[in-house]
Amino acid sequence: MNTLARPMPAMPATATTSRMRWSRDEIVARLVLLAVLAMLVLFLAAPLLTILVHAVQDKQGRFVGLTHFIAYFSTPSLLRSVWNSLWVSAAVVSISVPLAFGFAYALTRSRIPMPLKATFRLIALIPLLAPSLLSAISFVQWFGNQGVLKFLLGGHSVYGPIGIIISEVYNTFPHALMILTTSLALADGRLYEAATALRTSPARQFLTITLPSCKYGLISAATVVFTYAVSDFGAPKVIGGNFNVLSVDVFKQVVGQHNFAVGAVVGLLLLLPSVVSFCIDYVVRRKIKAQLSARSVPYFPPRRRIADSLLTLFCVIVCALLLATVGMAIYTSVISLWPYDLSFTLKHYHFVLLESEMSQAYTNSLLVAFATALAGSFIVFIGAYLIEKIRNLGLLGRTMHLMATLSMAVPGLVLGLGYVMFFNHPANPLNFMYQTMAILIVSMVVHYYTSSHLTAITALKQIDNEFEAVSASLKVPLFKTFFRVTVPVCLPAILDIGRYFFVVSMASLSCAIFLYTPETILASVAIMQLDDAGDIGPAAALATLIVLTSITVCIAYALLTRVLLARTQAWRTLART
Repeated sequence: MNTLARPMPAMPATATTSRMRWSRDEIVARLVLLAVLAMLVLFLAAPLLTILVHAVQDKQGRFVGLTHFIAYFSTPSLLRSVWNSLWVSAAVVSISVPLAFGFAYALTRSRIPMPLKATFRLIALIPLLAPSLLSAISFVQWFGNQGVLKFLLGGHSVYGPIGIIISEVYNTFPHALMILTTSLALADGRLYEAATALRTSPARQFLTITLPSCKYGLISAATVVFTYAVSDFGAPKVIGGNFNVLSVDVFKQVVGQHNFAVGAVVGLLLLLPSVVSFCIDYVVRRKIKAQLSARSVPYFPPRRRIADSLLTLFCVIVCALLLATVGMAIYTSVISLWPYDLSFTLKHYHFVLLESEMSQAYTNSLLVAFATALAGSFIVFIGAYLIEKIRNLGLLGRTMHLMATLSMAVPGLVLGLGYVMFFNHPANPLNFMYQTMAILIVSMVVHYYTSSHLTAITALKQIDNEFEAVSASLKVPLFKTFFRVTVPVCLPAILDIGRYFFVVSMASLSCAIFLYTPETILASVAIMQLDDAGDIGPAAALATLIVLTSITVCIAYALLTRVLLARTQAWRTLART
């Protein structure tokens, strides 16, 4: 009996998908991404978990619960450090963010001549090139016991909250400025045209259009400044006097008293404000909506002579204060002895570079900075590329992105403390890395991973995923597409990441303070030691060398990239023509 053959039932989409096999390139890509993720887990998550374990154990490794926390909060002097850190950081936010907003507003919403704007922007970013100790040393010379402007403090001492606040305002100003400049750079001109047509006053336009459009930028800048201020160690150590804050407490408990349990408690307390700030910033970034649509028109600020003149004057004053801060440190480095012998001399540089072991510290910093720039750029861009361009990563991709952004919430001091507890353990197979240059380089890469990761992700989002799809259809290996298409297109971002890693590694202190040895000491640590010994001149000279080195590298970077970009970015010029 003839019967019609029944058609085979269609396979469910899930079953079909499950039977699809990954190509060799996809397998290799996932293995590489797993390696990057393992590095972040090992060098970021594991040290933080170790701090948590030490906080609930005694010296014999027995579980004691919240005993150390109770003891800490029962000590009034230690508990006062928490309050001091919080209110000082809030004061820094209340000063730094408005100053940065006014400066960013002048750069983006005024008719100040472009050469002046470029000059103002360059000067405003100088604090990024200097260690946090430089501002503290400078303000001691300005307002200390022998300071030129001591009378301006009205009898108050700069050694304490006043010195910490003004130092942190100087250190955090460029961080807030970069965020707020980006927030104010884009605006829909139609809103301002409509407001002008309705005869809305400039003040009302500012309150009803400008401020609401950049509110998320303001919140983000405030969280970044607060996190930096609450976790910075250099400025409070030099100019804080007897005014205790959490970052100095960690140093005293671990280095001074070898009390790792209480140090772990303080480390967790120091981590908490940073995590809260990170969560706020994360929520804010998710709520940010595009300010420009396809119908938007560019906003060109009108010429307002009085307002533009006032904004120019404001920028001149701010730049003068920034230059005065770094200028005092440079001046201190080329005089014999402040304030008794002001004759010009280069003996401090001679001492630092030739007569002492500080030359080794400077050389170590150069080595760490270059290695961090190379290794960090490679690891960060590879990780970002795999997250952005490899399809169907699922949980692996989300976990990698979470770990990549988590380092933003971890202060360098806490990360360094976690490394001491984790890598110094005899049972750890990676114990051989402890007290080596390698662990300093790894700590720098991990600590500054987030900013570089976000930069790479932003650059990669500009490249259509069709490149990888077409390459796969033509059976072109993924690595060829990566090196021939992705790297050349994203070369400006890769170079920016390398420059960023170099500059921050040269100036970083918090990461290295627990990890250096006499053989691996860095210049930032040496500055702190010179200041503790009362050698202000050599300390200022070494700090100035860091600034000059970073400036030199930035200039060399600008000249080199012009040649490289002319060869690899010619397609952009052709596209515009």
